[in-house]
Amino acid sequence: MLDRLDRLDVATAAPRTSLAGRQALFFALVAATMAALLWLLAAALSVGGLDAFDATLLALFAVTLPWSVIGFWNATIGFLIMRFARDPTAVVCPVAARVRGTEPITASTAILVCLRNESPERVIRNLKPLLTGLLAAGVEKSFHLYLLSDTDRADIAAAEDGELAAFAAAWKDRIPFTYRRRPINTGFKAGNIRDFCARWGHCHELAVTLDADSFMTAEAVLRLVRVMQANPRLGILQGLVVGMPSTSAFARIFQFGMRLGMRSYTIGSAWWQGDCGPYWGHNAAVRLKPFIAHCHIPPLPRGGPLGGHVLSHDQVEAVLMRRAGYEVRVLPEEDLGWEENPPTLIEFIRRDLRWCQGTLQYWHFLFWPGVPLVSRYQLAFAVLMFLGSPAWMGLLIVGTLAVARAESPAQFIRADAGMALFIVVLIMWFAPKIATVLDVLTRPKLRRAFGGGVRFVANVATETVFFLALSPIMWLGHTIFLGGLLCGRTIGWIGQTRDDHAVPWRTALRRLWPQAVLGLGAIGVLALTHPSAIPYALFIAGGLAIAVPLAVVTAWPGFGRTCARIGIGRLPEETDPPAPLRGLELAAIEAAERHR
Repeated sequence: MLDRLDRLDVATAAPRTSLAGRQALFFALVAATMAALLWLLAAALSVGGLDAFDATLLALFAVTLPWSVIGFWNATIGFLIMRFARDPTAVVCPVAARVRGTEPITASTAILVCLRNESPERVIRNLKPLLTGLLAAGVEKSFHLYLLSDTDRADIAAAEDGELAAFAAAWKDRIPFTYRRRPINTGFKAGNIRDFCARWGHCHELAVTLDADSFMTAEAVLRLVRVMQANPRLGILQGLVVGMPSTSAFARIFQFGMRLGMRSYTIGSAWWQGDCGPYWGHNAAVRLKPFIAHCHIPPLPRGGPLGGHVLSHDQVEAVLMRRAGYEVRVLPEEDLGWEENPPTLIEFIRRDLRWCQGTLQYWHFLFWPGVPLVSRYQLAFAVLMFLGSPAWMGLLIVGTLAVARAESPAQFIRADAGMALFIVVLIMWFAPKIATVLDVLTRPKLRRAFGGGVRFVANVATETVFFLALSPIMWLGHTIFLGGLLCGRTIGWIGQTRDDHAVPWRTALRRLWPQAVLGLGAIGVLALTHPSAIPYALFIAGGLAIAVPLAVVTAWPGFGRTCARIGIGRLPEETDPPAPLRGLELAAIEAAERHR
């Protein structure tokens, strides 16, 4: 199945025929799994025949399946590669195996840092180790740093003018440096990049894109550049991005789970997607000439909430790059870059809703001529991720009503088939994380990196409960937002609050009362009719019911500092911090070192 991984020739990419076979196999597995699960649900609901409630449940369940089933098979393939390939990176990005790290840097590379109402101190803190590393490597003349600001708040703009200008002046004689601020952020982040392309893009062969919260080492940047130099047909090379050590309880637990699931999922998807890889808009290298020529995204037709400039530009740019004949690949190595995650549930929801609106704009590009089939899949799959949220909420509501109207749960669903389906769905939900858990537990060095086996297992259990609570909260948030979109309510390119801060009870209740009402309502209906069904309903309703206290407690700064001290959400970077990360003087790393 994995093309004889032990004898894999890593010198060249997989032949097109081999890649087509992988894709055919993958989609056949997905289709067969979805059909089997729908049959299993139909069998479970067949007590007394299928009625309108049952048909509705089947339809809603079908909408939720692509994300779960595709995630399961990506994780399964990724796990097999992680465990049995000598070099997992070479399997999915063959050109990377040719790069030894000693090749001269010949490409002129722009480092692009996109800002909008961000703390200048944070940006400077993250850039200093990168610039110092480039100087130490003796390659500074091949790089030019661009600080591309879209800041429109007067107080932050004044701070930028002072601090970033001073920073530029301090470094300009060592590394070429340009600071520019647009007075109007036309086109949002994509417009910011496009403005750079129009003014300076012709001066450079490559660009490395960073967000304000991105952190990359010089070694990581040079790794991306060398791989790009080795393959002139490589248009975009996306590095794996992991969470930066944090003292926010919410961010710590969330990014621990992200760390568990991301690598197996990414490796598995890259194995069959091949040169139609992802682009996440930051911590990546871009070949500028084809990007300028082929990746401009025109504004969408006005009229309706999804018109105008595209908010989530990155994956569309990857599709356009691939349509132009250039490869888009991911380098699934966990030391290529870090990012800061939102410190609270409220901030996380705000960011996610912007992604939701931007992703729904993808439907405009689904039928563009010349787009490869896998690229069309990527766009459709991203849209389905958000459209699946109302389906999950529909399953909770319709399922609760169906159970409540039955004389007993046994007259609504068969216990054997229902339990089998329940277990399978949970396995699919957690498959990417299960893959990494198995990998870590069977590798002593990895166990120690995560703080030891006992701490790691405890953190897995904590994150599992957290994930089960967070998912339905986000599903209902998406559902409400989608309803607002139908009424013309939109969200713009909003800034983010990145520093730890408390969430008042009043704020949490104002923002999350719909979740609490639906969750407690579903539990209440079952308590009055068939209490024995409550444990199963809690897998969706439970998270909704505790949304308000979850938002408040995981935002407490004191609780977050305690988590960092005792190792809740411990990451390998806290156990053995890389020198550049240590130089950032992150509170989470200092807390872990004091209490190791």
